[in-house]
Amino acid sequence: MTDLEIAHKVDAAHIREVAKKVEVSEEFLEYYGNEKAKLPLDLIDEKKVSNSNLILVTAITPTPAGEGKTTTSIGLSDGLNQIGKKSVVVLREPSLGPVFGMKGGAAGGGWSQVIPMVDINLHFTGDFHAIAMANNLLAALIDNNIQSKSRSLGIDPRTVIWKRCIDMNDRALRNIIAALGGKAGGVPRETGFNITAASEIMAILCLCKDLESLQEMCGNIYIGDTFEGKAVFAKDLNAAGAMAVLLKDAIKPNLVQTLENNPAIIHGGPFANIAQGTNSIIATKMAMSLGDYVVTEAGFAADLGAEKFLNIKCRKANLSPKAIVIVATIRALKYHGGKNLEYLKEEDLEALKKGIPNLERHIESIKSFGLPVVVSVNTFKEDTKAEKEFIYAHCNKMGVPVALSYGWADGGKGCLELAKKVVIAAESCTNKFKPTYNLEDSTLTKIEKICKKIYGAKNVLLSAKAKAQLKRFENLGYGELPICMAKTQKSLSDNEKLLGRPENFDIHIREFEIAAGAGFLIPIAGNMLRMPGLPLTPSAENINMDSNGTIKGLF
Repeated sequence: MTDLEIAHKVDAAHIREVAKKVEVSEEFLEYYGNEKAKLPLDLIDEKKVSNSNLILVTAITPTPAGEGKTTTSIGLSDGLNQIGKKSVVVLREPSLGPVFGMKGGAAGGGWSQVIPMVDINLHFTGDFHAIAMANNLLAALIDNNIQSKSRSLGIDPRTVIWKRCIDMNDRALRNIIAALGGKAGGVPRETGFNITAASEIMAILCLCKDLESLQEMCGNIYIGDTFEGKAVFAKDLNAAGAMAVLLKDAIKPNLVQTLENNPAIIHGGPFANIAQGTNSIIATKMAMSLGDYVVTEAGFAADLGAEKFLNIKCRKANLSPKAIVIVATIRALKYHGGKNLEYLKEEDLEALKKGIPNLERHIESIKSFGLPVVVSVNTFKEDTKAEKEFIYAHCNKMGVPVALSYGWADGGKGCLELAKKVVIAAESCTNKFKPTYNLEDSTLTKIEKICKKIYGAKNVLLSAKAKAQLKRFENLGYGELPICMAKTQKSLSDNEKLLGRPENFDIHIREFEIAAGAGFLIPIAGNMLRMPGLPLTPSAENINMDSNGTIKGLF
């Protein structure tokens, strides 16, 4: 069966029954139908948060063969519940860009899914739309002020960095000319669109702690300069209050369930290659207030999602995971070893041996944070006994626990070995994570520490444009912000063609962006874009529905 057929086959519990499993009474639920509800922020209990076990799931460098990080996260949480631990899984909301593009949905797969799968992958509870509206309201206020004569702040249109956003892959919107049509249309200028997941509003929603901090962070968004060179912020346009009003419901985490009717919280959805790539602090703390174990994931591989989860999110929220799971597949490791995509189902120990250094690099990177590591091999029926034995032996040689995961085929039952090893790792953890860099380090030093310790790079090279931008942002007082690297997810380097574990490579920073409201600097490496394009054959072409409204082709 397809993922969608499996999701339809399972009888979902009413969301109030799911809430009861974590002792949340019906009076606290804000219903969105029978299978999803929003949770109020006052359910967060900092004392319970400090006593909960946070487990981060990350992965090796992504390949077209897939790794299954979300599937593993859901299966692990169900597995923990099966061995008597009260576990909640916390995930990001899917973006419509990948859903209709190439990657597909983000609700897990097989028998390790969250439901209602269709709702989650499409409009869900409207959070993404609220974020886009808040983003675009600010854009409209900026252009309105540029047009104004009596209330103008003197904004230089050439310096405006704030873009509009839309939750879709649309390369035609990357660079546009706005305000055509004469005087009534405004002042023409170059601008563009980001995908909603890359909006700073998304980052703010995921890093704020309450409505008050949400409004304050929105006000601190840097939008450009006046003709005299003075920095202009969203608060100068009196925009923060209205933006926060648009987000007053989106700030509340969403409660849904796994196929085994266990609680799942889904909230926020930034990409890890162009943003911080984690669900919201509010959602994570909500889950930690409700469960003894909380399983969460960070986007793409450990060099992107996990690094930002720890250095940005955990630092901001004063959280520290008790264990980190690195997901790998034998077929993906063979791809990193040079095996052609068409032949990954064939046994090839030599390709596996050549590809496993990618896993080694990520293990070493996570160990640099001083946290326990467990490797989860997301297993397929084509994986041979010899290949499984090889990866087991290699991980044991490195002193890292490893488990075979069958979450796709068997749900929580297929993740029992992983669940037990995660519990052992979490119970052995007695220290908090060690950040990659200090906030007091210079910006360049912070970037170099990430690139060398986490990616394995040799040097960091800044373009003339990047140097000028960095000087400007440091002069504005943003030198002590954490770093949110934007680079390809397809390689440890900034060149997507360098698979496996590249060595002696340089990271090229072509330009900087700033998220002053969210509170981080964004060095953009290589050819990274903040508005993806559709592939040659988009997934949208295979999605349709019958006369009864039953959707087909969504995965």
